[in-house]
Amino acid sequence: MKEKLTANMEPNRKLRIFEVIVFAALLISSAVFFITGISKVHANPGVLSYQGSLEMERLFDEEDYDEDSTMCDVIYADGDKKLVVTYPYEEYEALEAESITAHEYRSDNGTMLYFDHMDPTQPEIDRAFREVKAEEMMPVFNASSSLLILAVSLAVMMLWAKFFTTYEKCWFLSIMLLATIVSVIFPEESANGVNGIVIMLLYLLDTFLNILCELLISKQSRYNFLVSVAVEITEIVICIVLMYRFATMFTTLFFWLPIDILSYINWTRHKDDEEDELTVVRRLTGWQEVMVIAGIAIWTIVIGWLLSGLDIKTDFLGGNRTLELWIIYIDACASAVGVANGLFIFFRLREQWIAWYICALLEAIINILSGQYVLLVLKLGYFTNTTYGYIKWTKYIQEHKPAEASVF
Repeated sequence: MKEKLTANMEPNRKLRIFEVIVFAALLISSAVFFITGISKVHANPGVLSYQGSLEMERLFDEEDYDEDSTMCDVIYADGDKKLVVTYPYEEYEALEAESITAHEYRSDNGTMLYFDHMDPTQPEIDRAFREVKAEEMMPVFNASSSLLILAVSLAVMMLWAKFFTTYEKCWFLSIMLLATIVSVIFPEESANGVNGIVIMLLYLLDTFLNILCELLISKQSRYNFLVSVAVEITEIVICIVLMYRFATMFTTLFFWLPIDILSYINWTRHKDDEEDELTVVRRLTGWQEVMVIAGIAIWTIVIGWLLSGLDIKTDFLGGNRTLELWIIYIDACASAVGVANGLFIFFRLREQWIAWYICALLEAIINILSGQYVLLVLKLGYFTNTTYGYIKWTKYIQEHKPAEASVF
């Protein structure tokens, strides 16, 4: 008996050692990428050599400023050569030229820099050099961020190894690994004065927290609501940074955060009699489903109409008003489904998984229209785990016929 127990422990010990090695490798790799990027960005540009002048055309589509703006970036380009000139709003308003004469310089390490005047000062050279290198090093910084999040993901699975099944661990880490790969292949551009590296880090954090929360819901664990609070805060920050999806932002702020707290209390009061970690779940009746669908339709039309009348400008969507309107109405519908979903979760109803399907589909459409490809990985996680959660909840309901059939 003792020999058998020792034999069973040996594979587990080897697996734990392997996990620790992988975790350490991820952390070290993240640090190496970060240090490499920082050293490149803050390298000495050295002595510049003048290459000549060229005409660059003004990119009007990249501009979307109003009287509330203080400093305005105007982009001039000639093929892949680019010059950004910052003007005070008053000068920007008076600017009529459609092109500019750019002066090209080459640094010691071959980096090409462009200025709107000759003989730039050292601070101007340093600033231009850092901006160019930061853009070049964006995939490196994204790799650093994603490997760090991946290391944290592995740490969560290691620390709570007994709580998750082998399938759940594989699913969780697979989604995070895929998000890591996509974040490097499709780096985010800067928006509204926020660097694309920061935006990508927010996306990765949002993916990590969301799929962890989803996994805990599928396991009928009340602790999902503690993770959900961090999800809501992250998504509010993303909406503010990108200046978009205000229906979702307000819904998150005034509905999701309060309902998370109330749901944690409610789920704690309805623990399974046999397994303390589980919460008793149930399903809706037909007339209740009809009422929910009607409420979603009304919410979508009313909130979409109200938000479409707001004059909120963002350079995230390139000033495309038609695209903004599409996203406003899709977002209004997604927020309505989200509210229904939140109530379903509060009342411990299986239909919350159907709401997750719809919400994930709507948000995937928004992500595609907005070019947020790394967040599509999160939607893939939604679809796969939603199927898993629906099956688990259905099986539980069939095995435990709840005494309370009504929602209220």
